[in-house]
Amino acid sequence: MRLRTPLALFGAALLVFVGPPLLSTGSGSDTGTQIPGLRFMVPNTPGGGYDITARTAAKNAEDAGLTHGIEVFNLPGAGGTVGVTRLVAEHGNGKLAMSMGLGVVGAVRTNKSPRTLADTTPIARLTEEQDIVVVAKDSPYRTIGQLLTAWKKDPGKIPVGGGSSPGGPDHLAPMLMAKAAGIAPEQVNYIPFDGGGELLASILGNKVGFGVSGVGEYLDQIEAGELRLLAVTGPKRVPGLDAPTLREAGLDTDFTNWRGIVAPPGLSDAERDKLVGLVSELHDSAQWRESMEKNGWDDAFLTGDDFGEFLDAQDRRVATVLRELGL
Repeated sequence: MRLRTPLALFGAALLVFVGPPLLSTGSGSDTGTQIPGLRFMVPNTPGGGYDITARTAAKNAEDAGLTHGIEVFNLPGAGGTVGVTRLVAEHGNGKLAMSMGLGVVGAVRTNKSPRTLADTTPIARLTEEQDIVVVAKDSPYRTIGQLLTAWKKDPGKIPVGGGSSPGGPDHLAPMLMAKAAGIAPEQVNYIPFDGGGELLASILGNKVGFGVSGVGEYLDQIEAGELRLLAVTGPKRVPGLDAPTLREAGLDTDFTNWRGIVAPPGLSDAERDKLVGLVSELHDSAQWRESMEKNGWDDAFLTGDDFGEFLDAQDRRVATVLRELGL
């Protein structure tokens, strides 16, 4: 499910433009978990975490026989807020869902979007994962210690790239790293990209000094030796990856990201329950458990109103962190 090369990213992007219109009526059984004509919107470019999550979920659901013919399409822009706006405009469309996460929470706030996640229907939080600190294979930084030494010496000369807008996980993680390293946040040269797919090309081309992204997004490139993994941002090491935590590197901080699914507003109770039921059956499937292990995702399943309360809390948390960082 991961897009492995820039050519694959280009091919996936072409599929975005030749796809059918957003509204889809579908046909077939409306019983059980079957939702004919179901579509998953990805609010950033192909190859990023939301894209991988959506395409993995769609394939796993079909392989498990839960539903069929799910279409995944990309609608990037403004850190995910273009997707939020379109989702809210699809009032009452029970055949549409959107892959999202902490990055969208941050982008809604920093972009001052008129449409927010509070306007959507919460379906489920699916996964939690660590971010990773990576450089190109020919980077001069071979360890996180070497990178931190150079970064502290002249922060502005080492641009850091992330696959989210300011306020998103790939922005908050390096900002917290900088604070722990004694670097003032305003000195950090952060370059935002609309998803991990766009970020990857800049890391490989040494257009940024280092990149921060989700652990599941670049496993192929790390295993192939195209990227060098320097550290993971969570409280513990990731099994199978030879990289220290930030705390092991001497930084008194850690950070994790999460991803989930929301739907348009105005759904009937039956439509909402059907989407929640489909995702719940997906969560319990062997296919999904295998995908979580393969991608380094931790289970963080939470549905419905409980997920809605979590989204409210995350919005308050992002606002607090941005204020503490002076951003």
